[in-house]
Amino acid sequence: MNKVEHIGIAVKSIQESARVFELLLGAPAYKEEQVESEGVKTAFYQVGETKIELLEATKPDSAIAKFIEKKGEGVHHIAFDVTDIEKEISRLSAEGFELIHKTGKDGADNKIIAFLHPKSTNGVLVELCQEKL
Repeated sequence: MNKVEHIGIAVKSIQESARVFELLLGAPAYKEEQVESEGVKTAFYQVGETKIELLEATKPDSAIAKFIEKKGEGVHHIAFDVTDIEKEISRLSAEGFELIHKTGKDGADNKIIAFLHPKSTNGVLVELCQEKL
């Protein structure tokens, strides 16, 4: 793994949370997009080499909607930048980590992504991210 790519934060409203994070970070989001397959709207903020991703549910049955219903707003996941996502998935699977995705899939911010189940990572949802070529 190369670095922490971003920290995902579940929010009820990106519009309302944007005001907080713009004041906190001193800059607006550099990108907003919707990921239909995940049922989320995202906003990204750059903080040095790391990003903050705000995630708002666009579907009541999405993972973010369920997370907020169960735990409220807050840190949802930590994402790590990887060079070869398929190689990392294979390596981590061989090490005994439980995978939510057994292969990479399209994600936000021009990334191929895969998640590890928090059961195998001390309760932390971990995302692997590879830049699309």
